[in-house]
Amino acid sequence: MLKRFVRLPSSAVVLALGACVATDHTFTEPANVDAELRQAIGGYGVVPIAATPLQDSALVALGRDLFFDKELSGNRDIACATCHEPRTSMGDAQPLAVGTGGVGLGPSRTPGPGRVFVPRNAPSLLNIALGLPYVFLDGRISGFNNSFTTPAGAALPAVPNIMAAQAMFPVANRREMRGAVGDTDVFGKPNELALLGDSDWTGIWQAVTKRLLAIPAYVDAFHAAFPGIPTSQLGFQHAASAIAAFETQQLTRTDSPFDRYLKRDDAALTPEQKRGALLFFGKATCSGCHNGPFLGGQGFADVGVPQLGPGIGGQLPLDLGRAELPGNDFYRFAFRIAPLRNVELTAPYFHDGVYQTLAQVVHHYNDVRTDLAGFDPSTLPPNVQGLYHGDAATVGDVLDHLDFRLQQPLLLSAAEQAELVAFLQSLTDPSARDLAALRPAVVPSGLPVP
Repeated sequence: MLKRFVRLPSSAVVLALGACVATDHTFTEPANVDAELRQAIGGYGVVPIAATPLQDSALVALGRDLFFDKELSGNRDIACATCHEPRTSMGDAQPLAVGTGGVGLGPSRTPGPGRVFVPRNAPSLLNIALGLPYVFLDGRISGFNNSFTTPAGAALPAVPNIMAAQAMFPVANRREMRGAVGDTDVFGKPNELALLGDSDWTGIWQAVTKRLLAIPAYVDAFHAAFPGIPTSQLGFQHAASAIAAFETQQLTRTDSPFDRYLKRDDAALTPEQKRGALLFFGKATCSGCHNGPFLGGQGFADVGVPQLGPGIGGQLPLDLGRAELPGNDFYRFAFRIAPLRNVELTAPYFHDGVYQTLAQVVHHYNDVRTDLAGFDPSTLPPNVQGLYHGDAATVGDVLDHLDFRLQQPLLLSAAEQAELVAFLQSLTDPSARDLAALRPAVVPSGLPVP
């Protein structure tokens, strides 16, 4: 089992490099900021991201159709793209996702009658193909050397990568896509997927595949993407592999100013962004967690996030995060450390979307204990304010398990916090701002495209 934390150099890097820190905690401009910054970055394994392999065009085309097709959901009312919208940078801009039975799209989407919010935020799928070892906010799917650990155990069929493994599971989740016993679909027909048991992974995947292969256009598309595989041998793992190919080809966006800076373009970052980067890799200690090529995504931590939502697992209405997984009690309130590429575009932030802006996130990290204890639920959208759990016992429980790196305030000035935000904005690939062109006009099922 991986150890929970690895202590990496943080403020020590800045001291070793001789950075000047004034008594009011603001940086003076060093004589050679680029030399200093590149040396600081080098201590954390941050290197240019390699290009992703070019995907087969027929596979990508099939994956795009599947991603936008509501046929995959039990009630035929929600697609992957409903919660991962191109217009909102492959998230939904809501604190908590709204699954099957919901009404509307994006920030205006609301649960339908008798429905409740999905317990967690819908994370953006931008750059999901970069090779991260964990997916989902609790990391319940992991992949190392093409060996995958998932809730399905031995029932998981062979898949080519961790994105395909991830794509197998939303269709099986009742609240997200599959629906509840007794549901009917948009045509008034009984939802046959909902009748299957929650642990009948094979049965669920076969039932979704049967739906898809009842549509002649999908049969043709599967044969184009998987030539030589008879229709009788097609399974949902092939659909998931196509979705993964679409995500790899279309959602990988790694031409940010910071990426160009890593490739030795000193002019790619502004002076303010460079000062923010020095803070990120130094005094602010962000790089203690957000390191490596993806600036995170490789571990878990309790970072003192306010508890919001209907909860999940054995201690409702709380969400214990990774501790809900067997053998992970140590990770109480710990969630995956977010990879930060394109983070500017993926608000709201944290596993339950409690912060709307990067400025709020940086303010939280500046003094986690004070920020959590004083969290104001009126800053949340009105429809989730009643789902905030701010009682003293819950706040105390979260703080009792707070990551050791966040125990003390950072004491960053307002100017330094603004510089950190400026650096985080340098992680944005401009091409990721507008992804509306990814949306097809129609899909093979003929259902409305979200």
